Amino acid sequence: MASTSDIKNGLCIEHSNDIFSIVEFQHVKPGKGAAFVRTKLKSLTNGKVLSHTFPAGHKIQVVRVERRKFQFLYSDGQGFNFMDNETYEQLTFDEKLIENPGFLKEGDNVDVLFDSKNDIPLTLEMAQYVVLKVEYTEPGVKGDTATNTLKPAKLETGATVNVPLFINEGDLIKVESATGRYVERAKA
Repeated sequence: MASTSDIKNGLCIEHSNDIFSIVEFQHVKPGKGAAFVRTKLKSLTNGKVLSHTFPAGHKIQVVRVERRKFQFLYSDGQGFNFMDNETYEQLTFDEKLIENPGFLKEGDNVDVLFDSKNDIPLTLEMAQYVVLKVEYTEPGVKGDTATNTLKPAKLETGATVNVPLFINEGDLIKVESATGRYVERAKA
C-alpha cells in the first residue's frame, strides 16, 4: 500500500475497480485547507482519461506491471496481431487499446504492459518516434521553404501527416507516434 506522496508519472494504480496509469499529477498546498494531489489518470483497460483529486496522505493500491517486447505482425478484421520476441506467442489487440495504430508498420517493436498478478495484457506502447516513407504528397515548389506552411502527406501505413512544403514523395520522415506530428526528415 502506497500513499499520495509516492505518486509519479507512469505509476500504475488500482482505482474504482480498474487499472490506471498516472499521466500527470500536481501536489497542491492551498493557503487555506488541506493539501491534495490533482491527477490525470488513463485507464489501461479501455483507454479513457479522467481527472481525479486525492487528499494528501490518501492510501493508493499500486499495481505491478511487466513490460515485454512484442513485434507487430499484421492487422486483420479481428484486430492488430503481435508476437512475443522471446516465446513467439501471438496476441491480438483491439484497435481502441492502441494509441495511434496508423503509425504501426509491420516488423515494428512495441512494449506490451502486463498485469503481473493476473498475466493479462493491459496496453501497448509504441516507440516515441517512428520513421515512415511518404507515399503521396503534392510536389513542393522551389523557393517555398522559407514559410512554416504545411501540406498533407500520405504515409506508407495509410496515415496522413502534415509536413513542410519541401517534403516529396519517397522521402523518409520522423513522426512523433503519440501526437502524429512531423518532427524532421530522416536519413535513408
